Amino acid sequence: MSWKEFSVSVPASTANLGPGFDSIGLALDLHLSISVSPAPEWLVEYSDEGYQHLTSGIDNLIVSTALAVAEQFNCALSPAKLSVVTDIPLSRGLGSSAAAIAGGIEIADRLLGLDLPMTEKVKIGSAMEGHPDNVSASFLGGLTISYFDGNELEVIHVPQVEIGVVILVPPTEFLTTESRGLLPQSLEHRVATRGSAAGNVLSAALASGDWETAGRLMEKDTFHEPYRKNKFPDFEAIRQACKDAGAFGSTISGAGPSLFIATKNGDEEGVATRLRSQFPHYESVVLKPSSVGIQSRETVI
Repeated sequence: MSWKEFSVSVPASTANLGPGFDSIGLALDLHLSISVSPAPEWLVEYSDEGYQHLTSGIDNLIVSTALAVAEQFNCALSPAKLSVVTDIPLSRGLGSSAAAIAGGIEIADRLLGLDLPMTEKVKIGSAMEGHPDNVSASFLGGLTISYFDGNELEVIHVPQVEIGVVILVPPTEFLTTESRGLLPQSLEHRVATRGSAAGNVLSAALASGDWETAGRLMEKDTFHEPYRKNKFPDFEAIRQACKDAGAFGSTISGAGPSLFIATKNGDEEGVATRLRSQFPHYESVVLKPSSVGIQSRETVI
């Protein structure tokens, strides 16, 4: 099967937003960009130094995802060269693996001519990730509130999110597997009920654009933050500094180790400047939500 070169662009994401554990995702304006061209065998080349240690063949996550999609639909997938440029940092809680999985699904869909509906792509990605939060945001852009039980998928999509974002990135990686290992096997019913209530109000506030309320509820998680926050230097001091700076709220970004801070639109630079001064061991990154999800287009020569 002959095909023309194309490229795929996937936004980063932050997940959970506190008590929206494994269900809420927000796309961010950092991107994974993949240029796809014919090749005799699979080859992945990263231009970014932080990605140079990743495997470059069929064990690469982008490639293995694409091959898994082909197998799922009983198709043979022609090999390709993937030239990757990304500004999504690895293992920092910003959805780098979900972006790679979304990219792999999109590549397989295009190479095989499957023309999968977006909901099916999100469902496949959710099954691969084990939860829909990051991958739904990377596919759809904006804010997503999702339910996935391994079979059924439901997604509420808020395309436009009018806030500023500050991400505090520590100098060390924190693998998702390590972060998941900190979580308890079970919660007391009353604790889970309180967390569920917080997640319900958070979701309603996010869907209605009430970030004042959402910011407060972001900080009332019972599912993961209490068990992970000790891994973050100055966690409570940062949270107080964010409040003092007028931010809506702060929370762990995904499994960490980055911290997500939501601000009023236009306040993000000022909040970031204050945090840089107070916590210089973190990199303070100013971002915006991305209203645009995954995109693919033919390469124009």
